[in-house]
Amino acid sequence: MNHRRPYTAHACSKETTITAAEADFAAQFGLSPREICGRAVSDLLQAGAPGRLRHRFTDLCEGRTDCLTERVTGRHGSDRVLTASLTAIAITGPAGLAGIVLLLHPLGKASEPHPHELTLSQLDARLLEGLASGASTAALAARLYLSRQGIEYRVTQLLRRFDAANRPALVGRAHSLGLFVPGQWPSRVRPELIA
Repeated sequence: MNHRRPYTAHACSKETTITAAEADFAAQFGLSPREICGRAVSDLLQAGAPGRLRHRFTDLCEGRTDCLTERVTGRHGSDRVLTASLTAIAITGPAGLAGIVLLLHPLGKASEPHPHELTLSQLDARLLEGLASGASTAALAARLYLSRQGIEYRVTQLLRRFDAANRPALVGRAHSLGLFVPGQWPSRVRPELIA
């Protein structure tokens, strides 16, 4: 069984194009986070039956379901085939569907750690800095212009990514991995680790 953490990306509901992706998600396709943005999910991945993934995304975007999971295949450049489980979760706001969160779980044997393993998105870096300073969920939500649920979701993703049981353990793990600039208060994520 594969116990690796999922790689995440965000897509807009229109054309289900990727609007943001962590480095590990993009790397599964031999791309950088910047290169993968603007690409349609259905152009990167295929389900077993032709058109099935596109049909399931249509159901998600039109509100007939709020989540889907599908076994998919894709290509990493021209030399390797990616087999993964893709989960897509609809994120709704007051005006309806606000976007889609994508969780990609590569299947098969675990590979060597990816060189971008410690790279953080700008949002996750600011969130981790806020956690290190002891900011509350409400304060982080106001500072980062997210809902409280959005903050909780991102914190949960970071807890899973760094295999930490709670927020203090996450901050401790970040320090032990050298994610923060040494000797600086308030803590700041090292700029070279922000994608």
